[in-house]
Amino acid sequence: MLILGIDPGLAISGYGILNYAGNKFEVIDYGCILTESSEEFPKRLKTIYDSYISLLDMYKPEAVAIEELFYNKNVKTAMAIAQARGVHLLAAENKNIPLYEYTPLQIKQGIVGYGRAEKRQVQEMVKVILKLKEIPKPDDAADGLAAAICHAHSLKFAEKFKITKY
Repeated sequence: MLILGIDPGLAISGYGILNYAGNKFEVIDYGCILTESSEEFPKRLKTIYDSYISLLDMYKPEAVAIEELFYNKNVKTAMAIAQARGVHLLAAENKNIPLYEYTPLQIKQGIVGYGRAEKRQVQEMVKVILKLKEIPKPDDAADGLAAAICHAHSLKFAEKFKITKY
């Protein structure tokens, strides 16, 4: 199964594309979509949307796993990121690709086994699980890969317990 994992953001949006088959992972691609703070807000959203549409068209994933918004104390920032996250969701929906949302706690639990794990622990486990030589950089790309791994682990759980809906 080809999975696109997304760590949504406005300035930096991380992504990771994994092939998951036979309990094995193959890293296909990872990176970040960047927008400039000097650009007008609607243009930044369009850049994110167009970039994710290009990724979806290029790789044709069977599922998209996206991190749910973690509420920031700064409401203005949280609203801007929520709007950017909406663009991520819209891209997957417009391509009719099943979308799965995971909280940061669920992703940490799925990667490290502990929902309150530190960011560095998650990054180190992404490296180990994917058999990479080093931690993926930037951090947002590692977070996108973590979302994809979390989804793959959720599939394994669903199959074991015959769960069909999440």
